[in-house]
Amino acid sequence: MTNALPLAGIRVANFGWVWAGPVVGQTLGLLGAEVYKIESRARIDLTRMLPPFAQGVRDPDRSLSNHACWAGNGSVTLNLKKPEAQELARQLTANCDVVVENFGPGAMAEMGLSYEALRAVKPDIVLLSMPAAGLSGPLKSVRTYGLSLSSITGLDSLTGYTDGPPVPFENAFADPYNGIMGAFAILTALTYRDRTGAGQHIDYSQQEAVMQMVGPAFMDYVMNHRVAGPMGNRHPLGAVAPHGVFPCAGEDRWISIAVTTDQEWRGLVHAMRAPAWAQDPHFADMTRRVQNIEALHRQLAEWTRSFGDYELAQELQRHGVAAAPVLNVADLLRDPHYRDRGTFIEIDHPLGFRETIYGAYVKTSRTKAAVRPGPRLGQDNDFVFKTWLGLSEQRYRELIEAQVIY
Repeated sequence: MTNALPLAGIRVANFGWVWAGPVVGQTLGLLGAEVYKIESRARIDLTRMLPPFAQGVRDPDRSLSNHACWAGNGSVTLNLKKPEAQELARQLTANCDVVVENFGPGAMAEMGLSYEALRAVKPDIVLLSMPAAGLSGPLKSVRTYGLSLSSITGLDSLTGYTDGPPVPFENAFADPYNGIMGAFAILTALTYRDRTGAGQHIDYSQQEAVMQMVGPAFMDYVMNHRVAGPMGNRHPLGAVAPHGVFPCAGEDRWISIAVTTDQEWRGLVHAMRAPAWAQDPHFADMTRRVQNIEALHRQLAEWTRSFGDYELAQELQRHGVAAAPVLNVADLLRDPHYRDRGTFIEIDHPLGFRETIYGAYVKTSRTKAAVRPGPRLGQDNDFVFKTWLGLSEQRYRELIEAQVIY
């Protein structure tokens, strides 16, 4: 039995940028892989310029958002516009098991890093290409970020207030979702490689992956010819009531409540001490509660607003009712469940400040991941170029002067 993490010994060259690509590296790093983000000062990655910055100093090495998004990646700086850098990148990938990229189709080939070029230096290489809409088809050249990606998947058409216009997500949730799913695709490819000795090129469409989140809506259209739209917090099939979020005591405090059976309804009525309105025949069974959901939600909201969200959620759960407080970011950091699981951790950054980043969201039974903060630009250059690739000190300095290693 070994106590090594599952991917110990696996090396990854991560050309992915912004959020989705780096999260692939982050996820593999949590499983023990040795991951190096390939980047350059010639084109500073967008997330390196996201505020807030440590101690208020605007610097690409001090973005606290970046340190969380890229935790677990190392950093090697290569200006891939230069032929010498492209050759170094090929040499680097010859020492790796996996290559990750989330550019548009053709970008890697333009830099001399196509699958064929990579396979020439490492026959069993696993290349994950994760453009917005895949490597083929009419949309293959579309350019997106996480926010626009949610739109072309149909996901944004489902979010918003009941019977109102779409209200898209305010964050690029498609990025970390695709990062984790992309890492899973790599795991399957590595398993295949271990069985057969063959690598592969994974054509990963971020659009198609995110579309899995709205699978029931596709099925409803194909089978019932219904076009889904914004439903607020209602049950997706309109079959359950109450089902929503309700105000609690305090400023902007809310609780989610879902009652899916008549037995759970009786539990809710008991928790409310059987108020007169709950005995109304309009709420006697699920069918009538759904038909009268607006009146039901108004009555329930009047009751919930007198209680604290955490306390009420615990009370309702004791009565067999599915309920949970709606947590904001500050709540997440102090929530006892997340604290116990190490969902967010505090670490000391090598630049001399303390920060909070994501903990290991992939947990294994026999080993514990060592989570490192997002990397400083080029922090692994010395090791990769001089130890891995065997560059002399003189040649290494020449390449830095020429802004090849940059």
